[in-house]
Amino acid sequence: MKYLSLFIVFLSFMGCKEQQAEKENEQQMATKEAEFNFKPKDTTVYYFIRHGEKDREANTDDPHLLPKGMQRANFWAKVLKDKEIDMVYSTNYQRTLETARPTADQFNIKIELYKANHLYSKNFQKKTDGKHVLIVGHQDTTPQFINKILKEKKYSRIEDNENSKLFIVTIYPNGKKSSTVEQHSLPKNN
Repeated sequence: MKYLSLFIVFLSFMGCKEQQAEKENEQQMATKEAEFNFKPKDTTVYYFIRHGEKDREANTDDPHLLPKGMQRANFWAKVLKDKEIDMVYSTNYQRTLETARPTADQFNIKIELYKANHLYSKNFQKKTDGKHVLIVGHQDTTPQFINKILKEKKYSRIEDNENSKLFIVTIYPNGKKSSTVEQHSLPKNN
């Protein structure tokens, strides 16, 4: 019985190591793909936002937005209404999907899902070439994604109470990249 227990522990350990190796391999592939020197045919513009205020008291890893977060999601749609958004990307979480929905609905487009560990892949670059793209993420994935595009560590983790920044990354046909950050606070009557 003792050997059987040791054998089971050994198998569990090996399974965890295999999963970790697979995850590291996926991250390396995503990094290699991001290093692809992408030059769009037309100017590509990415608009990055963090999800709206979430319900921190919900007993789940996937909480919905608070009413203030829903107000913010609707506000983002107003802010972005003149940006000619072609595509909307979101992670597969309630809070990001709920933040993305008003803008996607406004432009009558489907929300595309992305995995945070596959940031800025070759496929993503080709698919978004020459487009205006909204990407809704999290306090850690949003700056990571932007930094991958810029190929520099320009932005750090977004503060936990910060939901009002719009990061704009532009890639020109010559490969040149620029980024700006705009502050868009909710109107006082909200």
